[in-house]
Amino acid sequence: MNNIVDKDIKILKFNINLINKCNENKIFLVNDLWSLNRKELKRLGFNFEEIKEIIIKLQLNGLDLNRKVTK
Repeated sequence: MNNIVDKDIKILKFNINLINKCNENKIFLVNDLWSLNRKELKRLGFNFEEIKEIIIKLQLNGLDLNRKVTK
């Protein structure tokens, strides 16, 4: 498994507003974010653009939402 999942979400280089929103929702590690899916993110108050940014940054690091590992 990729060691990135145990690191702080700041490693994904989100904008500060998105990092703050994650922290408000008790999402501090990549693993906390990685385990969610689009519906859960939407329920937590993330908008389409924020979810899109999350998906892209995870994919750039070989991860996908809902605990999928991409190669």
